[in-house]
Parts: sequence; structure tokens; C-alpha cells
Amino acid sequence: MRRLFPVTDVTDETAATGGAAGREWSLAELAAAYAYPEPGPERVAPWLRGNMVSTLDGAAQHEGRSQPISCPADMRVFGVLRALADAVVVGAETVRQEGYRPARARAEFAAAREAAGQGPAPAIAVVSASLDLDFSLPLFTSPLVRTLVLTGAGADPERVAAAEKAGARVVVAGEGAGVDPGRAVHALAELGHTRLLTEGGPRLLGQLIAADVLDELCLTVSPMLTAGDAQRIAGGPSVTLPRRFTLSSMLEEDGFLFTRYRRT
Repeated sequence: MRRLFPVTDVTDETAATGGAAGREWSLAELAAAYAYPEPGPERVAPWLRGNMVSTLDGAAQHEGRSQPISCPADMRVFGVLRALADAVVVGAETVRQEGYRPARARAEFAAAREAAGQGPAPAIAVVSASLDLDFSLPLFTSPLVRTLVLTGAGADPERVAAAEKAGARVVVAGEGAGVDPGRAVHALAELGHTRLLTEGGPRLLGQLIAADVLDELCLTVSPMLTAGDAQRIAGGPSVTLPRRFTLSSMLEEDGFLFTRYRRT
């Protein structure tokens, strides 16, 4: 892996020591590259970042899954972003399609998470209005950190009871059956989860963008073309005016670009 932006002396050294393709970065180097902003006058907690992958022609999935357009380096970044987060926010459809499992503890990050006041692994926070979820899955019955389910005040009481019986914590984040994205983010912050990561899917990311609560996007650009009618990384209604984000870093490995954009 090599750094393409911002250009610094370290950028030149990385390229020189690893040749044209660079070298494989350690987990510590990746963690430093993707560190959350430190609390301060310019940061308003919580901080929500998205992590998505897209092909050159804009597909966020192939045959309903993101794995075919990913790569080992993308999965290393995926793991590091999880290891840095307090909670991972994910849509119900992605849980169903991707076969989500509980986040696991990683020995390489144990000391850093303890020093940051974090638990052994991030909590998974599932956004679902209908609560149409299989609560017998390990995500709900045997997570290392209790799984959260974000839903609306009008959710079906029987489904709420089923979620709680399975061991999940139900968090109300909206009136009616729907979930308000802004309220969901702040509800998680009230539980102590201020370093937030969303892995989609496209519908959820679109809702977060429309609500103007996304602070950062980590986008992997896959050097592949798929054609077809696959979803983009964000779906749903368009915003009134396009949101402007600023490129803060770009890494490269094996033709994949690992970009990081922050709100202007």
C-alpha cells in the first residue's frame, strides 16, 4: 500500500521502500491513518463515518453482495475501521443479505480500545422499522457486546419483545414506525457510542446523507466494471443541494483506491 494524498516526505519514503506497489501497511499504521478526530472546538460529538466500496461504473454490489468487488486490502481497512469504532450502524436489509455476525475482539487492538475507554469490540446497531429480523442469529443471541436495534416508537410490540427476548437492546429513535437518522445518531451518543461507523447498505447511507448527519465517507474505488443495475453506494430520495465533501487522504494498493472524504 502507498499513500497518494496528502503528498508528504512519508509518501515518498513509502513508495521508495516498497517499490511501485508500496508495501503492506501494519494494522497500527492503518489505525493511525484512519483515526477519528480528537474531541475539540472543531469537533461536535458524535462523529459518523461511512465505509463503502464501489466499482468504476458505480456499482456498490455484485449479485447482491459487496464481497465480489472487494479485495484483501479492502478487508484489512474494513477490519481496522471496525476496531476503531464504538458502534457499527447497519441497515436491516444488509444484515439479511450479508449474513451479519457479531463484531469480534481483536488482540491487536485490545490495548488501544481499553485506553480509549471502549469495550472489547464495537456494538452492532441494526436500523429496522419493521423489526423483520431473524432473532435466532448469533448477532442477537451471542454477541460479545450486546446488539442494539434502532426502531420507531410505533414498532410492533411483539417484534420488540422478540428482540429483547433474544438479548438485543431496543432503542427508540423515531416517532411512528420509522427511524429518524439524526435521532438515531444522538441516541447512540447518549449510550456512549460517539465514534460511529456505518457500513450501509445503500438505503441507510442515503437516509443518513439526506439527514445531513454523515461526517465522513471512506470509499474504496474498485478497479472493476460490472454493468447491470446494481445499487449505488447511496439510494433513496436526492438531497435538495449536493453535499460538498473534501478529500482528506487517498491510499492505493493493487489498483484499488482507498479514499477518505470529510464534510466541508
